[in-house]
Amino acid sequence: MPSPATAWTADLDLLVGAAKLAGAKALDFFRKGPEVWWKNGGRSPVSAADFAANDILKKELLSARPNYGWLSEETDDDAGRLDCETVFVIDPIDGTRAFIAGKDIWCVSAAVVHRGRPVAGVLFAPSLDELFTASAEGPALKNGKPIAATETDAARPTRIAAPEDMAHGIDRHMLGGVHRISHVPSLAYRLAMVADGRIDATLVKRNSHDWDLAAADLILSRAGGALVTLDGEPLSYNRPTVSHETLAAAGSSRLSGLVEAARHLAGH
Repeated sequence: MPSPATAWTADLDLLVGAAKLAGAKALDFFRKGPEVWWKNGGRSPVSAADFAANDILKKELLSARPNYGWLSEETDDDAGRLDCETVFVIDPIDGTRAFIAGKDIWCVSAAVVHRGRPVAGVLFAPSLDELFTASAEGPALKNGKPIAATETDAARPTRIAAPEDMAHGIDRHMLGGVHRISHVPSLAYRLAMVADGRIDATLVKRNSHDWDLAAADLILSRAGGALVTLDGEPLSYNRPTVSHETLAAAGSSRLSGLVEAARHLAGH
């Protein structure tokens, strides 16, 4: 019987193959005016590309692992997933608004979650030709090369991506100054930018969801960072409620200072 580490590596390979197929399908719709619908009371768009990519992911992944549960932004939730120790957590297109607008920063987000924590994760940004991967026992990679979150550097301000009100509300003195990065339309991709060191930190408004976070959480963790609540706690996935409170992410040496500087923003 394979060890858990071997199993998660095999799951990672499965995720990579499925994400590449889904990303290729999404590209068929990109900048071609796909049909768009609105959900959640008209606040959240979903396109024909989201559904087409979701169909490919569901077919490829569940046919290979029929005993795993399924949680996807574009599939009606099935409470049966709560009975599964291991679950696929999927966002077929993270950054749908950017996708619809013809902007390049969107990605397929696919993770395997085991007993509440991600153990294999893939972010594939086909328009940028970028593939981020990690498994529970392996390194975080971008296009096959190791990546790492930044360490504390007192010589320059912290480069942070966050909604404007949160960036202005953070205690800048505790971080030695802050340089706000302009809006990144995909939350998963924003976390990947922390993992590969292009930015130092990010804050996440409340009501993000498992599918936005699980794959990126693992990639960031294996890159030497973490995604946590403003109490400093790691996230748990595949719960009855799949939304989360206000979050912070950074490299490990920066994280406690970031959490402390942002704790009063809880509830944003």
